[in-house]
Order: sequence, then structure tokens, then C-alpha cells
Amino acid sequence: MQTVFNLTIITVFAPLLGCLIAGLGGKWVGRRGAHWATILLMIISFIGSAIIFKIAVLDKQVLNANLYNWGFSGNFRFDVGFLVDQLTAVMMLTVNFISLLVHIYSVGYMADDPGDQRFICYVSMFTFAMLMLVSANNFFQLYFGWEGVGLVSYLLIGFWYTKESAVTGSLKAFLVNRAGDFGFLLGIAAILDYTGSLDYSTVFGKVNQIANQTISIFPHTPWSIITVICILLFIGAMGKSAQLPLHVWLPESMEGPTPISALIHAATMVTAGVFMVARMSPIFELSPVALNVVLVIGATGALFLGLLAFVEYDIKRVIAYSTMSQLGYMMAANGVSAFPAGMFHLVTHASFKALLFLAAGSVIIAMHHEQDMRKMGNLKKYLPWTCVTFLIGALSLAAIPPFSGFFSKDPIIDAVHLSTMTGASYAYWCLLIGAFVTSYYIFRAYFMTFHTKERMDESVRHHIKETAWTIRGPLVILAIASIVLGFLLVQDFIYTAPGLLGNSVTILPQYDVLHQLQVEFHGVWVTVVRSFHTMAFWFSVAGIFCAWFMVIVAPRIPALLQRYFPFLHYILVKQYGFDAFNNLVFERGTQNLSRFFYRYADVKLIDHYMVDGSGRNVSRISRLIRRMQSGYIYHYAFVMIIGLLVFLFWLLLG
Repeated sequence: MQTVFNLTIITVFAPLLGCLIAGLGGKWVGRRGAHWATILLMIISFIGSAIIFKIAVLDKQVLNANLYNWGFSGNFRFDVGFLVDQLTAVMMLTVNFISLLVHIYSVGYMADDPGDQRFICYVSMFTFAMLMLVSANNFFQLYFGWEGVGLVSYLLIGFWYTKESAVTGSLKAFLVNRAGDFGFLLGIAAILDYTGSLDYSTVFGKVNQIANQTISIFPHTPWSIITVICILLFIGAMGKSAQLPLHVWLPESMEGPTPISALIHAATMVTAGVFMVARMSPIFELSPVALNVVLVIGATGALFLGLLAFVEYDIKRVIAYSTMSQLGYMMAANGVSAFPAGMFHLVTHASFKALLFLAAGSVIIAMHHEQDMRKMGNLKKYLPWTCVTFLIGALSLAAIPPFSGFFSKDPIIDAVHLSTMTGASYAYWCLLIGAFVTSYYIFRAYFMTFHTKERMDESVRHHIKETAWTIRGPLVILAIASIVLGFLLVQDFIYTAPGLLGNSVTILPQYDVLHQLQVEFHGVWVTVVRSFHTMAFWFSVAGIFCAWFMVIVAPRIPALLQRYFPFLHYILVKQYGFDAFNNLVFERGTQNLSRFFYRYADVKLIDHYMVDGSGRNVSRISRLIRRMQSGYIYHYAFVMIIGLLVFLFWLLLG
């Protein structure tokens, strides 16, 4: 086990070393040196995670060890340590795989940017924070990684700090995540209060003892403490994984460079919430209420956040809305205790979503940083590699067999359909209709970008060419992964008990919806053939057909729909009013509250009455005392007489 421990230290801290070299090396290291250092250290980290995957998943060895003690507070101790089991190994390998490709891709994408060295430093720091999060064996370290990815995402989204929209987007992401993290911190505090520990193994061992304890949040309304803890933890996941209503930051994160959009939206920050819920499965399984909350919110986001892409023309934002929708599928899987299915979709999603983002980045570079699909068209003629790889990513996202998205997405829909949870019927129809929605918006983007007539400026048209191999190489690798991952992993991940995740997740027998799917599984190719008889497949095909018809055959239909159904279009453009509500209540409300406190509390009460008032009162008292100390004898005699009269009057009354 010492070998695994040493490997984990190398795997986790190698990106941190790369960050320090790139960030502190300055001109001595230079741009090329920063890229070489960070990429080589990422290769070391990736190889380490691959070896850990072999040891933890294939050899089924589990490591739970502390690195050092960070501090004590009374009887509580706060450690830095590692839990390396199947769940950790899968996440570490996924994070490092995507991060390595993003590092390589950034060499070409950021070649002309003067802040390239700073960017690659941030990317390595981001990877380190995510690895600390997924490898933690306690809530203290989990929270460190959780806040770490939030901080670095702020730096990366606002990387182009001279661009106002980037600064606004980074601040929005930071503040919304702080709202979710407040609930997350309260959940951790409740765990510490009721179990006396932050160590995973200790906490999971004690949750059955507190399962029947209640807490009164509102008078005469007892709540299960397990339910309260789970919902508080899930509020944190809602912020990180962009679930309703804390999803509003994610489209704004598109203001950062495209490589970081791929890293944040594919395998790292936004999937942290999905991973956390799976890691906390021993707690969530004891609360049907919390599981239903996860299920309903996840399924609602899968459908309604996907609909927002229907009226979007920014190619990166279309993919961003896709991310929010797919995260809803993962959360819905967690809500019906199909944790392996949710994690498998996380893995396949990491490949095809990174592929889509990086392919979009290739288009943006070729189009001289143009992101509006209305100014593109027929790019298959100029960008054949990008066109093919984007198509592979789109087919995988649309869950068309035999691409990897089909093998991970359809089992989630089936698992929700089999579930007996209260919200399962509603969630099933959301996910099923979401299959149509997903296919429509991603193929709408594909057809508008790579087909139809050319709509770009003549000056741009003459300079369009396929991007460099530092950009195309990662696209090809991710395209291959988007094709083969489903074949290779679906049986071990979902259809085998205990499966590739083993005992790293807890599923109670009454919630084991995957068991029936395992009984009915008869091989990968049989699953592919059977898919042609499922509603999910035909919903996906219908979405592709509608996108082709409305973009290629009858491009005037969307304008007609907008004319005859303006209210629906307005709702989607305004994103259901969440931004307007936040601006009205939180942003404008906070500004008005600040102005009120400034005018009445600060200026009038504190400055006018307390600070300046104290000076004025001293002056008044001084003037009064000065009159009493006039120097005239008859004034003093008059005061003495008055004092004597008061004294005599007091004696007479006594």
C-alpha cells in the first residue's frame, strides 16, 4: 500500500509543481518552458492515475491513509489524507485525461495570447485542486478542493480581465457558487456536530446511529437530521454542478478561453457535485426525501435547461446549455440510486463534451474568434477534421448507438423508469423529452456551422483553414474515446454486480434499480439492436430530423414560430426569468439596501449623529461650561445661593 500512497502523492502534486514552475518561473522559464514543464508533469500525473486505476479497480486494493495533521481544535482533528478506491481512481483518470489534452490543445489555441504562461499556470492549479477534491478521505480536504476549483474557475473565466463581460461572468460564477457553498459548509458543520468527526470512514460508520434523530428548523416541525445534512450538501452540488436555480453562472463562464470551457464543463468543476453525491451515497441512501429532491431537480434541469439552447446562436453557449442538461441526467441517476450509471455518464460525457468544446474552439480560431453561428456556414469545406470530430461528439451527445453517449444515457432513462421514487414518473418524461431536445439543439448547431450556405464576411472566408495539429490531435483522441468508451466499459460499469465501482458506492436493496437492468442485459450488441425498439432512440432521431428540416430544408420555420409564439420565445431568451429575478431581487435589491444603509445608517446615524454629533455636543457642553466659568464674582455668588437653596429644600422635604 506504500506504493499506492507514494503514487497518489505524485499524481496529485505533480500539477501543483507545474503550476509553480509556470507561475513563478517568469521570463526565466518562458512560454515554451512553461508548456513543456506543465505538459510533462501532467503526463506523469496521468500515468500515475492510470497505474492507480489498475491497482484500485482491477486489483481492488483500497488505500485510506493520512498524509499529515493540519490542526486540532478541542477533540476535533483536521487531516490531509487520501482515500483511493474505485470511485476515486475513475475520477482521477478522467480528470487527468481531459486535463492533459487541454494542456496540449492550449499550446496552439493560446499561441498568440500574451497571457499564455499565466493561463497554463491556472490550468495546472485547477487540475491540482480537482485532484485534491476527488482523492480526499475527509470533509476538510474535500472542502479545500471544492473551494479551490471555485477560486481558480474565477481566475480562468475572467482571464481576459480587460473584457467587461469576462469580468462580470467570473464574478457571477464566484458569487453564485458562494451561495451554494454556504449550504455545503452548513452540511459539513452538521456532520461534525452530530458525528464528531470529518473523516469519511468514521462518519459513514455513524450515520446509522443518527438516522432516527430529528432537528426542528421551524417550530413544531421536526426534520430528520440525515435529510437536512443531505439537502445542505446537495445545495453545494447545485452550485458547482449548475442545477436549478443555481445554474445561472454557467453560460457566463463561456467568456473565458475555450480550453478552460472544455476543462470546467467536461470533467472537472461541474462534475464535482455529481461525484460528491455519489461519494456521499451512504448518507443519501438513508434519506428518501433527499433522493427525491436530487431526482426532481436533476430531471427538471435535464429538460428545461436544454430548451434554452433552442434560441441560442453562440456556438459555445449552445454547448454550455448542453452541459447543464447532461448534468441533470447524472443527478437524476443519483436520485434513483443508480450511482454507477451516473458516474459512467460522467466519464463518457467528459470525452464527448470536451470534444465538442475543443471542436468549437477550432471553429472559433479558424473564424478569427467569431462565435455567432449566423455568421458561419459550410465550414465542412474548410475544416474537414473539425467537422467530422464535431459530428462524432454530436452523435454521442444525442445518444445514437453505437456511440458512447448511448451506452451511458439510455440506462439512466431506463433506471428512472424502473424506480419507485415519488418523482420518478415526472423525471422519466423529462428525461425522455430531453432526449429529443438534446438531439435537436446539438444538430441545429452542427448544421448551422458546417452546412447551409456560407454567411461569413469575405475577408474572413479567404483566411479560413484547418487548425494546427496541437489542436486537431486532441480532437482525434477525444473522438476515438467518444466512439469506443461505451463498448469497452458499459458492461463493467453498469451491467455487472458489484461492477467497476465495487463497494465505493452504497446502494440499498430497495433502491437497486440497476439489478433488473443487469438481469435483462444480454451483451453489448444485443443492447444496440434493442435500442431501435425504444422510445428514447426514436425521440433522439426525431430531434436530429427536426434540426435538419428546420435548418436545411425550411430555414424560415424558426422565424415563423418566433412570430406566432413570441411569448415562448421571450421566455427562453430571458432564461425563464432567473437572471431578471436575480438582478431585481439580489443585485438591485442589494444595491438599494446598500444605498439605504449608506444614507441613513452611515451618513446620518454614524457620521452626522455619532461622529460629528459627538463633536457638536462637546462644543455645546463647552460653551455652557465656559459661561459658568465667566470670572465674575456675582456669578459665582449666584450659583452658591442657588446651590444652598436646593440643599435646604432637600433637607425640608427629608
